[in-house]
Amino acid sequence: MAINNKRYLAIVSIVIFVLLVLSIAVFHYNAYLLLSFLIISMIMIPFFVRFEMRNVAVREIVILAMLAAIAAVGRVPFAGLPSVQPTSFVIIMAGLVFGAESGFIVGAVAAIVSNIFLGQGPWTPWQMYAWGMMGMSAGLLRNAWWMTKLWGKCVFGFIWGYVFGWFMNLWIIVGNLENMTRETFIGIYMASIYFDLAHSVSNVFFIIVFGASWLKILQRFQRKYGLLETKLETKMETN
Repeated sequence: MAINNKRYLAIVSIVIFVLLVLSIAVFHYNAYLLLSFLIISMIMIPFFVRFEMRNVAVREIVILAMLAAIAAVGRVPFAGLPSVQPTSFVIIMAGLVFGAESGFIVGAVAAIVSNIFLGQGPWTPWQMYAWGMMGMSAGLLRNAWWMTKLWGKCVFGFIWGYVFGWFMNLWIIVGNLENMTRETFIGIYMASIYFDLAHSVSNVFFIIVFGASWLKILQRFQRKYGLLETKLETKMETN
């Protein structure tokens, strides 16, 4: 069974976004846990299909689980510093090394796992989607010439700090559409400027300080154990 991962992820991204909006508009925040598990199920399908096409390597599951756990636990010590955390950095590194699909998985799993400690709520599936898209976009752009440069990774991390915050504002807006005015809309985004800036700057900081060493370590694991081999992914996408 062949599957075009990029096409599937693009379709799933659109479907999940529609479900996020409908979950608030129709169910009024009451189905967020169900939606969270549905998101996990949808993004794991190509992952499991790929495993069916060859012998399952447990170490491949372990490395992604480990990265998701690090990304999730990394939020907890920084809970007192809003939007300052290494979670986005770990997700970006996962996407750069292991590809779009793995980046999406690490981002989505990190969100729901970290919220076990910090609190689940209707924001959880939105965080899963936002961080999943962050990892996915890092994977899709990893071969771009500018992403091989330190400044390119820094620009990517900085921009995503704002994109993440802007997207998270939407769950508040969608849930209050009946009371939404232009002033309220602008106020929500104005109020998030500091937090988005803190997220962006922390992404750049972690990329500058730890980016090179993390990439070196993860790429060494990838080469040594043949994790998520590029050749196989390319073959699957061309079938």
